Amino acid sequence: MDQIVADMFPPSHIPYQVIFARMLASLMMGALIGFEREAKSRPAGLKTHMLVSLAACTFSIISLESVYMKGFFDQRVQIDPLRVVEAVTAGVAFLAAGTIVLSRGRVQGLTTGSSLWLAGAIGLSLGFGHWIIAIFAAGSAFFVLTVVGWFAATSKDETKTKDGPNSAKLSGDASAAHNRVR
Repeated sequence: MDQIVADMFPPSHIPYQVIFARMLASLMMGALIGFEREAKSRPAGLKTHMLVSLAACTFSIISLESVYMKGFFDQRVQIDPLRVVEAVTAGVAFLAAGTIVLSRGRVQGLTTGSSLWLAGAIGLSLGFGHWIIAIFAAGSAFFVLTVVGWFAATSKDETKTKDGPNSAKLSGDASAAHNRVR
């Protein structure tokens, strides 16, 4: 039984309290972005953004921990934690691409796709221990999605009203925001 417990809690380079704090923060910052997407009924919402951020965080923590694992100190074994960044980026890009669609001549889902990509970057930042970068990125994303999104929708609404109902063509997220403003 002691071997099982020892296997469940191996020696860790990063203290477990720090690991759990990073993972909890990745959930919260993913939620910050996902909440806005959920409120706008986008394909990838609260849960998706939280899971992407948590997954990226977990991958980066495992990557860091693998550098210090027994058996990896052999000269024949070389660990490159930056490959995890590449793998997470490729995986999240695959998810993000799935949210982008062409419908009725309009491209939709670009903002949701990019917010998923950012959620992955935030998770990686936290997993590698860069809290300030992650906090700034999450705050900036929330600002862009809410404040800048509102300004974009307002300016499109003014253009449409000023030039007539058929003169301005709206697409993607701006169109949806415009419809909610009315």
